[in-house]
Amino acid sequence: MPIQMPSPRDSYSNSRSPTDDAGLRAYLAKIYSYMAGALVITGVVAMLAANSPAFLNAIYAMQGEAIVGMKPLGWLVTLAPLGLVLWLSFGMQRMSLAAVQASFWTYAVLMGMSLSVLFIIYTGTSIARIFFITAGLFGSMSLYGYSTKKDLTSWGSFLMMGLVGLIIASVVNIFLKSSALQFTLSAIGVLVFVGLTAYDTQKLKQLYYQRSEDRETNGKVAIFGALTLYLDFINIFINLLSLFGNRR
Repeated sequence: MPIQMPSPRDSYSNSRSPTDDAGLRAYLAKIYSYMAGALVITGVVAMLAANSPAFLNAIYAMQGEAIVGMKPLGWLVTLAPLGLVLWLSFGMQRMSLAAVQASFWTYAVLMGMSLSVLFIIYTGTSIARIFFITAGLFGSMSLYGYSTKKDLTSWGSFLMMGLVGLIIASVVNIFLKSSALQFTLSAIGVLVFVGLTAYDTQKLKQLYYQRSEDRETNGKVAIFGALTLYLDFINIFINLLSLFGNRR
């Protein structure tokens, strides 16, 4: 979303009134409530889908309880969240607030359908354990991004380079099918998205001080912020699960 970012130095050099601080907390609380709601929807949909034989047979080629392939509808479900998040990112300013909200919740549902495979691959206990570890790690780094006086702007380009490298290497590993490379990519993925959590939180804090007077624009910014943090959380969770999850 093309929003003009403020200079971090300007953000920290200006004194803020108690009203600004209260407004910032309310703004971030709204973002985290959107994010938490999306995570709940994704988790519930993933569990329901994983326990639906009709859904699994429509999406995956099954052999007993094991997945041996992906059906065409499965590829559609897997790729749909990517298409929707790109549409949101580049088209949000032209959409109404109601349309942005509907797209955000739809994205959470699609992600739940896509991530249902995790409940087939990993044990429920393992998923729950890794979820709470992810929550603690995400919360710690988000708090750091909120409270630190250090300018994290320089992290942005470094982390984005790491993210692009991860995507390229992951595509390559689809053909190589190297477990060692997958382990390495998961470990790097955790580091990249942990760093992005702090960076994105500070960026959202800066955006608050550049807020518009238009309530609809501010609402869109809050949803976009929730989507950004949601993706950080989901990616930390998936990579930690790949590293430490117990398979069925």
